[in-house]
Amino acid sequence: MANYKEIVTKAIIGKAKKTSTSNFTITPELRPDTILGCWVINHQFQGRNNGGIVNIEGTFDVNVWYSYDNDTKTAVTNNSFSYQEKMPVHLKDNMTLTNKEEIIVRSLKQPTVTNVSVNEGIVKLNVEKELGVEVVGDTKIKVSIEEEEDEYEIITDEDILSEKEEEAIEEIDEEYLK
Repeated sequence: MANYKEIVTKAIIGKAKKTSTSNFTITPELRPDTILGCWVINHQFQGRNNGGIVNIEGTFDVNVWYSYDNDTKTAVTNNSFSYQEKMPVHLKDNMTLTNKEEIIVRSLKQPTVTNVSVNEGIVKLNVEKELGVEVVGDTKIKVSIEEEEDEYEIITDEDILSEKEEEAIEEIDEEYLK
């Protein structure tokens, strides 16, 4: 019969990912004619346990480059947006999410503008992002241990000395100090 020991360690006890698309609007100071470019920067986020569900709160900035004045001039407008995502993460072994577990949130796909349009001076855009959550908590693993432990090898000073050292010791005149 094999002997086992239980080791308590940190491990990923639950994972989930979610792709979402959100709609936003921006009203620039100048009335846009054409959208020339649109990009998302400064994406920041964090996750918290909220009654057993991971609540992710985040922000990002959207910059829109557009033409105005009958497509003769250009300008850039920017706006900050915030969002909240709820992610129920199923944990292994029917565990429940408590405040003891560590929640790691990753952006699996950075927020990207997938569609942008102008309607009566208002810029409408769709932003798509994919977030992943890992829950790290304590878990136990069992490992098999050997019944007999290897014995220590006994080493003496004689084992350590090299041949040259042994010859030097033999050449020492023990009567020198007398």
